[in-house]
Amino acid sequence: MTESRRAIALALLLGGSGVLHFAVPKPYDRLIPRELPGKARTWTYVSGVTEVGVALLLTVPRTRRFGALLAALLFVAVFPGNVKMAIDHRHKPLPQKLIAYGRLPLQWPLVAWALRVRDRA
Repeated sequence: MTESRRAIALALLLGGSGVLHFAVPKPYDRLIPRELPGKARTWTYVSGVTEVGVALLLTVPRTRRFGALLAALLFVAVFPGNVKMAIDHRHKPLPQKLIAYGRLPLQWPLVAWALRVRDRA
């Protein structure tokens, strides 16, 4: 896959996820740690806007390097929400538990993907 396609694929992933924060926000609300101030829905919308914004930066060659760095930082920033999901799902049925636990190691390849796009932009 060419570097441009890699960047566009990452943009599609982030953009699609960002849109889902608005289309079906409830599952995202549950990922918001209670320790954050304000309402979970506000954080859901802020993260959705952030994901769409980063996706747009990734699509433009001139802003791709910065967008990829922001994508890597975003993947690190949402990791506590994935930890919360894993903790909240520890007593759920196995399929739900596997999804929650599977998200944890998935963050690191996403960070590496974003950094690769940054380095080759």
